[in-house]
Amino acid sequence: MGRLQDKVVIILGASDERSMGAATAHRFAREGARLILAARRLEKVEAIAKSVGGVPMACDITDEEQIAALANRAVKEFGKLDVAINYAGANAQAPVSELTREQLQLMCDVHLIGSGLFFKHMSRCMTAGGSIVTASSLTAVVAPPGLAAYSGTKRGVDQMVRVAANELGARGIRVNSIIPGFTRSGMTEDYFAIPTLEGAFVREIPLGRLGSVEDIANAALWLASDESCSTTGQFIDCTSGQSLRRTPTDEELMR
Repeated sequence: MGRLQDKVVIILGASDERSMGAATAHRFAREGARLILAARRLEKVEAIAKSVGGVPMACDITDEEQIAALANRAVKEFGKLDVAINYAGANAQAPVSELTREQLQLMCDVHLIGSGLFFKHMSRCMTAGGSIVTASSLTAVVAPPGLAAYSGTKRGVDQMVRVAANELGARGIRVNSIIPGFTRSGMTEDYFAIPTLEGAFVREIPLGRLGSVEDIANAALWLASDESCSTTGQFIDCTSGQSLRRTPTDEELMR
């Protein structure tokens, strides 16, 4: 019997086979989970859902009606919801002196407001306890230049995790976040065209390697399983130790 046998799991942000969402879906399927996979564009998630025997669904995290429909789909399809994982994200990169209102608004809509609404609707459908997991970021722990909007909203979600865990604990619902380091995925693939990039990051990583999407999936598995039954309001660091140091500068990336 798998560690998630017959648990009903929603994973939002599974639109690319190279993503954390897809890696988590494959890992959870091997552990017996019943999956609903969602992404903003349905065609992007259908193939992944088919490969793991899951239910595909379109969901834009900036649309509250779609988030509510995603949570309700789990109850309609399987009669319950046990686990909900949010990997949805966007990026805006600019120095503070050049940030636009549009960039700030996007980060708030996707990370802060979207995560808050995800917690709201997923928890409403967890009538017998459960586990909610969201993705934070190494940038919420360190302070890399150019990522004020991105890292600021991720740090805000971390505080929301703590408050939600405090409020929902009496209902047996655990709320935690995972802190990935710089991880090779569909979203970051273009950065690896810089030949010196990986080496610059590895020099700041105590374990001497970048994390992988599989590392994140394994952390999510633990948080989703009953093995973490006493863990809530926590941030699981999957940065290979880079949070103890710093991110490389632009100059170091190009050396």
